[in-house]
Amino acid sequence: MTLTVKSPILGFENIKSVELTSIDDFFVKLEDKDGNTSFPMVNPYALRNYEFEIPTYYQSLMDINENSELKVYTMLVISSPVEESSVNFMAPIVCNMSNMTLSQVVLDPIQYPNYGQAEKIGSFTKK
Repeated sequence: MTLTVKSPILGFENIKSVELTSIDDFFVKLEDKDGNTSFPMVNPYALRNYEFEIPTYYQSLMDINENSELKVYTMLVISSPVEESSVNFMAPIVCNMSNMTLSQVVLDPIQYPNYGQAEKIGSFTKK
């Protein structure tokens, strides 16, 4: 499914349109329409209790309302072994599936001190 990027993905400001491909219930792939850049992402709710408020700016930009179907993902940096892979909980990717828009929402670290930019996925999996 194709989504329009309403607020840039940090470091990739030139990407304006992306394909979101579900890999399974846990992982998705985000790829720019040119196929030059792709990002593995994970469902953060499958890893931990994850709550945040979408700032008004993003709600307005993406036309989010109480009827919007939202999906949230976090960027994943794959490492070997997979338990060493890191997740960025401070800048979730919010998708408004109702109008096919996407933004990377940068959270305030003061407001969300329990979320990190590079948390190891292994700290959330059972051994």
